[in-house]
Amino acid sequence: MKFKKTYSYALWSAIYLTLLAASIAAISYFFILKHLGTSTIIISILALFIISFFTIQYRAEHFIYRRLKKIYEEVTILNIDDLKKESATTDIDKLSKRVQKYVEGKRLEIKNLTERDSFRRDFLGNVAHELKTPLFTVQGYILTLLEGAIDDKKIRIKYLERANKGVERLVAVTKDLDMIAKLETDGLKLNIEVFNILEIIQNVFDLVEMKAKKRNITLKFDKIYEFPVFVVGDIEKIEQVLINLVVNSIKYGKPNGVSIVAVDNYNENKFVIRVIDNGEGIKQQHFPRLFERFYRVDQSRSREQGGSGLGLSIVKHIVEAHNQSVLLKSTFGEGSEFSFTMEKAK
Repeated sequence: MKFKKTYSYALWSAIYLTLLAASIAAISYFFILKHLGTSTIIISILALFIISFFTIQYRAEHFIYRRLKKIYEEVTILNIDDLKKESATTDIDKLSKRVQKYVEGKRLEIKNLTERDSFRRDFLGNVAHELKTPLFTVQGYILTLLEGAIDDKKIRIKYLERANKGVERLVAVTKDLDMIAKLETDGLKLNIEVFNILEIIQNVFDLVEMKAKKRNITLKFDKIYEFPVFVVGDIEKIEQVLINLVVNSIKYGKPNGVSIVAVDNYNENKFVIRVIDNGEGIKQQHFPRLFERFYRVDQSRSREQGGSGLGLSIVKHIVEAHNQSVLLKSTFGEGSEFSFTMEKAK
């Protein structure tokens, strides 16, 4: 059985008072013993002890209750109606836990707000930079043409082609930003169906074949698959995931290298689709931020290779919308492996 904490306080206070009174009584023992007797003295001591105990207990509870009541009135998270005088001393632990919980919640809230504010500033800066670079490039070529270079056929065609590349990059950034916005605000609506993942991978190889040829990179499966591999998911969205991962493997793979896609068993309910390159790899320090919007491992090289910087962020959103996981393995100087899980068709 648990006692109120003030009971211990009142108990020892009562003992001290009783001992003090007994000491005083002992001094007067010889004077009162002749008139009162031993039993009367013992009864008086017990009465003094009981009266002291309850007096001190009442005073302690009243004192604590008044202090608690003031705290309850001043702290917005506490309801004064929850405080009862008879249980005031037991409410100290509850109060302490509530305040600790409140403080911890506020600390996390402040931390999240600080991180969001920092992320917002970085995001706006990145968006401005991604849009500004191709815009100024396009503007520069057009102004040069307007100032007279348009009369030279070779320069005209050359500058228009460069301006077109700038516009294409603007379009790519805008499309990816639009997709990210939809993924984070409206949520991702999936059209779930059963399909052959090997067929989708081959389609992706066909789509990005020209990009691979420019860097003389070979696209291939890790082995010959004799039978289809059926998974459950949204075909278009998973194809987008594969395009982003395979294009990344081409961009950051070594020239004259190879990009391999493999489909393996992950567990009894899932497959894992792996996209492997033999490029420069990624340092461990970049892993935690790699799927952030606009985050680039090598700023200068990434700009040179093009792209919006949103590809991996889109991959993460789509895969997680399927309730699946994105995985990463990389050894700096040897290559990287990006993979994601897919539910097996039953």
